[in-house]
Amino acid sequence: MDTVFTIGSFLVALGILIAIHEFGHFWVARRVGVKVLKFSIGFGRPLLRWQRDPNATEYVLAVIPLGGYVKMLDEREEPVAESELSQAFNRQALWKRSAIVAAGPLFNLLFAILAYWAIFMLGDSGLKPVIAAVEPASIAAEAGFQPGDELLRIGDRPAGSWETSVFAFTMEAMDGRDLDVRVRDASGVERDRWISGDAISGLTEEPDLLGRLGFTPQRPELPPVIGELVPGEPADVAGLRLGDRVLAVNGERVTSWRALVEAVRGHPNQTLTLDVERPDGASARVQLAPRAVEGENGAQVWRIGAGVQVPDDFMDGYLVDVRYGPIDAMGQAVNKTLDTSLLMLKVMGRMLIGEASIKNLSGPITIAETAGRTASYGLDAFVKFLAVVSISLGVLNLLPIPVLDGGHLLYYLIEWAKGSPVSEPVQLQAQKVGLFLLAALMTLAFYVDLSRLLG
Repeated sequence: MDTVFTIGSFLVALGILIAIHEFGHFWVARRVGVKVLKFSIGFGRPLLRWQRDPNATEYVLAVIPLGGYVKMLDEREEPVAESELSQAFNRQALWKRSAIVAAGPLFNLLFAILAYWAIFMLGDSGLKPVIAAVEPASIAAEAGFQPGDELLRIGDRPAGSWETSVFAFTMEAMDGRDLDVRVRDASGVERDRWISGDAISGLTEEPDLLGRLGFTPQRPELPPVIGELVPGEPADVAGLRLGDRVLAVNGERVTSWRALVEAVRGHPNQTLTLDVERPDGASARVQLAPRAVEGENGAQVWRIGAGVQVPDDFMDGYLVDVRYGPIDAMGQAVNKTLDTSLLMLKVMGRMLIGEASIKNLSGPITIAETAGRTASYGLDAFVKFLAVVSISLGVLNLLPIPVLDGGHLLYYLIEWAKGSPVSEPVQLQAQKVGLFLLAALMTLAFYVDLSRLLG
């Protein structure tokens, strides 16, 4: 993937989510009468700066795009004129200070709700959750699933598409209870399949959850027709043409593009003989030697430099469009946001007690790669990515860790309970602990990112 595009997508995503978070603090502060001195996206030297007049809020776009802040009038930071004391943050009632602090992460969660609401109203396309094959002796086979079963409901959650089905399986697996899955079998009859809670409880960290369950999703097979040739690569040099259909490789019949790719990769350092059918119906035989290139994690991958031709009706009958009216879409969006937040909290809790792997962590490198990948897929995928990361920021900032918004809310809870603010020395020591915890978490996330990157 183009590095510039990936970095650009990451910066756009980061800028949007930081702006939403800081706007929450800013908007509520203004509404409750607190004077805002500066609204900054990023840290360090300002790149852009605007201020209507010397007494108005200064808006800044700074050079380091890894956060932002809202600077409010506060006696603890600088002297405040007598006429402006009523607008100082530290002079506000407890509920006002709490509302200002909570607004940042809550706006992140609100953004996710609005994003999902738009997606559910406009239509969320995905692969229809129909089972093509069931692995013998698998969890799915033990539960009685059959080829042709279409998933309708997983526990209390609608299946919708394979994407939403995987999410539903993950949520249900966290509880460890026996799971009721409603399906429509190949004959059109609705049935219940039961999966043992013991069998599914250990699958929440599996990257290929469907494969571990024993499901093979039904998806169309691309025909082995050449739709693209890279100049100078083996396929082009050997004389393959656009529209050629590969019938066999070394005498073995191939019926799909996937089978052709497997045949090429399965014969390293060998000359292959391809039997092809030309677009005009003529037959031809082509010999070529695949070329080795570096794939993911530095492994060698063999290729011939050809791309597949995708028919216009390729996905007909395989896609499902999940769409709701405005009211139902809002309900689905709220549930999706709450479910995702709950899943994140459960995973974090399990990591703390050693029941979940640190591989669940994602640092800036993984987030940047995902930003670029989802942006290349289209606006719908990118908005979904923004919603998930926005939920992550909201949940993380609400954790009761000093230096985070949740830590300040914890101070205010203690203040409400004891009738007086937490002392400055205690807050200072707690800030040091909070900074240490965040630094440790970021170091761990970078380590996991680099481990993924380096294999």
